[in-house]
Amino acid sequence: MIEGLRIRKMNLEDAKELERIQSLITKSSSKTDFRKIIQQQLNRDKDVSLVAEINGKVVGYMISYLIYAGFGIDKSAWIATFGIDPKFMGQGIGKKLAQETFKIYKKLGIKNIYTSVKWDSVDLLSFFKTLGFDRSEFINLHKQL
Repeated sequence: MIEGLRIRKMNLEDAKELERIQSLITKSSSKTDFRKIIQQQLNRDKDVSLVAEINGKVVGYMISYLIYAGFGIDKSAWIATFGIDPKFMGQGIGKKLAQETFKIYKKLGIKNIYTSVKWDSVDLLSFFKTLGFDRSEFINLHKQL
């Protein structure tokens, strides 16, 4: 475990740090409105969105939410996005964020958690595989509007 690592609930003041981390990962400026996402999360009391801090500095995040029903899915959770500052990747921070997220949802009685990963995102696929994720019975569909 990394010294000084703390996992906590996300708050509005974290938006800029999440944008910074996403920009470092994608190597382009963030187009995601994290402030709006966090505000929505704060209005939904059972969604789980966490940040990882080392000595007070945000170095990672995981945003997830509950799905109450749909296309044969019982009440379940969905990891929408997550990111780790590249300087801190490979140190178990993502795993710690995921474990804490799973623990909270388990206490809420959630039995399944889903996510979606681009087929060519090998690092991300590998990460989720190490957490016990496998292919689900669903196929993602897309339509451009």
